Amino acid sequence: MPTSSLVSEGFVRQATATCVGLGLPNLQVAKVKGHPGAQSAEELRRNILDATIEQVIANLTQMPAAAKELQEPGAHEIVFRGGFDAVNRFFYEHEYSDGLPIVPPTREKLESFLRYSDGDPDELLGVAMPDNRAATRWSIAVNGVMAGCRPEYMPVLVALVEAMLDPDYGNEHSGNSQGGETLIVLNGPVIKELEFNYVQGVLRDGYQANSSVGRFLRLYLRNVAGFLPQKTDKATFGNNWRVAAAENEDALKSISWEPNSVEMGYAAGANTVTIARYTGGNVISSVSGGTPEEMLPYLADALVRQTSWQLLYTVAHGGRLRPLLVLSPIIAETIAKAGWSKADVKRYLFDHARMPAHQFERMQRWAARPAWNLAEQVRLGNIPAMFHESDDPDRMVPLVWKPDDFMILVTGDPLRNNAYAFGHNGTCGYPVAREVKLPKEWKQLLAARR
Repeated sequence: MPTSSLVSEGFVRQATATCVGLGLPNLQVAKVKGHPGAQSAEELRRNILDATIEQVIANLTQMPAAAKELQEPGAHEIVFRGGFDAVNRFFYEHEYSDGLPIVPPTREKLESFLRYSDGDPDELLGVAMPDNRAATRWSIAVNGVMAGCRPEYMPVLVALVEAMLDPDYGNEHSGNSQGGETLIVLNGPVIKELEFNYVQGVLRDGYQANSSVGRFLRLYLRNVAGFLPQKTDKATFGNNWRVAAAENEDALKSISWEPNSVEMGYAAGANTVTIARYTGGNVISSVSGGTPEEMLPYLADALVRQTSWQLLYTVAHGGRLRPLLVLSPIIAETIAKAGWSKADVKRYLFDHARMPAHQFERMQRWAARPAWNLAEQVRLGNIPAMFHESDDPDRMVPLVWKPDDFMILVTGDPLRNNAYAFGHNGTCGYPVAREVKLPKEWKQLLAARR
């Protein structure tokens, strides 16, 4: 069936690569000059009539050239032999590395990783979009070795990929223009068993478990899912991969707050991995005060300041915005000392992390979405009535639909009163969790490794 897909000029290479991944390597596209969002109506009309229309007609009336079959090495095939420097040069030139030195994934190293995960190395765990490649324990081990992980991290890596493959997470959006990057959150005894950092310096490199597991995900997105810079990865301004975070469960237990794993549907004490994609963040320094009422206004304000265009996920995607607040233990302890639960904090944030309705709507207009009028959206039943309780343009409206949409972690320097606010990337990286399944002989393997 003849087709012609309109593609903005800056996305032509992405379209070409994505078509290959979808099994349609000769899908016909017509280029739209420049970017429609940065042109006047007259400029766009002229560009369409002068160039795009001719391509559309050609695509619909001429037989496309035969597609060339893409040849890739087999899963177990040795792709190169050589020393450390030669291997790294080969991997860099073939776009297998992230530009940093990688650990050559030899068969011996792969086998040591696979001992830490029960099951067939080639079992299909899922299909990674957009390139539609098979996700297997073997490919996980390959990229784990390359990232500098230790073999005993393998159960965490498998859970991480299983979460990534969940449709709710939306892995196919990992290269979207906003450049959001995934934060990996660990819970359970595995934090201490694998020596993840969960105190001072959280989110800073320097700890092998946190750093290498964070790097692994970006390598897996590159080598299996197929996200390559300036091709399918179209981040306008990229973030680097994030060092994995681990919650301080000792601090949580001391104040009787549930860990993130429980909020994600797992029992307390379960080993879990949670992933979500964030477009940016900012430290909230010196959160001072001796009561929740003194501390929380500062934190609520910080969440508002991290939220702008992301409000489209509140209005247009069923309220799927999940802003994240990371508290250092001493802040959480001060709040809990007053008898506040984590649910109480979320309720406060829901009630106070708000902005004037006119500002909410203005941000949508700035993002070229003038149809998103709050009154109209309430009338259509797309958003709750609380977003239009009056016609007062100064009325305060929430960022999210319900208190539980806010996520809260407790980690970092136990004696510093700092916090961190993250702006969420909505459906393009929605929070998803998976249990870390340890091999039957976990204790013995771990003891032998040490």
